[in-house]
Amino acid sequence: MTSTLPGTPSAMPSVADRGARQRGVLLVAAAAICWSSGGSIARMIEADPWTTVFWRSVFGAAALFAFILWRDRGRALALFRDMGWPGIAVAVCFATASTCFVYALNLTTVANILIIQSVAPFLAAVLGRLLLDERVRPQGWIAILAALAGIVIMVSDSVQRGSFMGDLLAGIIALAFSSAIVIVRRHSEVRMTPAACLAAVLAGLVALPLATPLDVSAQDLGFLALFGAGQLGIGMVLFTTGARLIPAAEAGLLSVLETILGPIWVWLFFAENPGERAILGGLIVLAALIVHTLLDLWHQQRPVPPPA
Repeated sequence: MTSTLPGTPSAMPSVADRGARQRGVLLVAAAAICWSSGGSIARMIEADPWTTVFWRSVFGAAALFAFILWRDRGRALALFRDMGWPGIAVAVCFATASTCFVYALNLTTVANILIIQSVAPFLAAVLGRLLLDERVRPQGWIAILAALAGIVIMVSDSVQRGSFMGDLLAGIIALAFSSAIVIVRRHSEVRMTPAACLAAVLAGLVALPLATPLDVSAQDLGFLALFGAGQLGIGMVLFTTGARLIPAAEAGLLSVLETILGPIWVWLFFAENPGERAILGGLIVLAALIVHTLLDLWHQQRPVPPPA
């Protein structure tokens, strides 16, 4: 990457920089599309939730560990050993989110889950303010309040439909993700791929006593492999590889594709209608997230004026 001196305007990006950015955009977008398939894949699985969590975790952990072995070779085990308690804490957050995601799919719509979990960056901003004394810009508080209003509308619809518990689990997913964001912000040495691999192992161990792993059909096993190695494992590999090449705000904006596409897939293939109030609330949350991320991206990319 080209470097600039403090207080000078940003230099024009080189061809290599532009190429890296384009690769980053494509990889993160592909990750979001991959992740958006989660609800649809889960709808095709007949196994109970604990068995689903177990096999998804097994296939996800295997895929991620294979990638780490290929990418880091002899340093693979050292990456896990060097994560320390921050890496373990991130893994626990990811494991909690992964388990709650599978269970929430049995209790509420895919749209509600994805929309509610998408507020994780807003929750991270609040936690960062409380725990790390990070400043939140005024437009950030406006976006947080708008997202909260959208979620209230969505939850009011879920209470009427009797699916409030699923929305509550989606809220736990958002809280787990936001906690992981704050931990990584505080401990930048934490590597995401090893943490995600460890998370899959932890989720599988928790699910094992309650699962019936041998009582699954061959068709279910194929969908579970796709759910774990494909949607979870490959999605994480694509994101962690691409996110290093573009600004964090741009990666966050591209990740919104998951929230938009996920409900569309289940609507097209399973006729799953989240309801009018859920759609209205979801649009409010999405608008708040997109506008806030665009403003954040604009703020990051503004050239610094030269000193007077």
